[in-house]
Amino acid sequence: MNAPSLLAMRWADVLFAHWSVDPAVVDAKLPDGLAADTFDGDAYLGVIGFQMESIRPRGAPVGLSFPELNLRTYVDGPDGPGIYFFNLDADDWLGVTVARRFFELPYYRAEMDLAETADGFRLRSGRVHPGVPMAGFDATYRPTGDPTEPEPGSLEHFLTERYRFYVADDGGRVYAGPVEHPPWPLQGAALEVRENDLFAANGFDEPAGEPLVHYSPGVDVAASALRPVDGSSLLPL
Repeated sequence: MNAPSLLAMRWADVLFAHWSVDPAVVDAKLPDGLAADTFDGDAYLGVIGFQMESIRPRGAPVGLSFPELNLRTYVDGPDGPGIYFFNLDADDWLGVTVARRFFELPYYRAEMDLAETADGFRLRSGRVHPGVPMAGFDATYRPTGDPTEPEPGSLEHFLTERYRFYVADDGGRVYAGPVEHPPWPLQGAALEVRENDLFAANGFDEPAGEPLVHYSPGVDVAASALRPVDGSSLLPL
């Protein structure tokens, strides 16, 4: 049984941009105990941007809202399939501090803006976190189709229907964090990228080819406490 959720939030106006890569490219960057999850032999790197809305402790009436941008991949781990984050940039110092302290996540402070345009959204980000590689991002995206839920067994389902993330602490110990959300409503989307330093900032070459791009209006999400995958007690808060 999962632990009771600690945080509630909404992820809104979401950009999903995914590039297929050789699984060895991903495996080289993962901690021990995790391996690249693949679809038809390919691993994926995803650039995901969105508005984090009303992130708050369970039961709190109000919360924080700010843009977020992350580079992630998909892994198999001891608790099952999940997400592994290489970075999560966010425009809120408190949110970044809490996530780094309580969830061991690689959150970095950035100056960001997610603005609605005449036909879509423009997301701009510039990392200002001390002691880590700088990373800029500037892109415009817009939905091009009607919302549908991803079909089980499809690539879209593989990329979006994930219900845990994995992190590793400085000692290499791996933790799993359960998340709950309804199925993502996805729409095909168009993407124009003017700047994207996320791959270079995380030690990746720019993937070849065009990304698979989706937009989602968003889902409500609940996150639970981290638990070491060796089955011992919850990460202390």
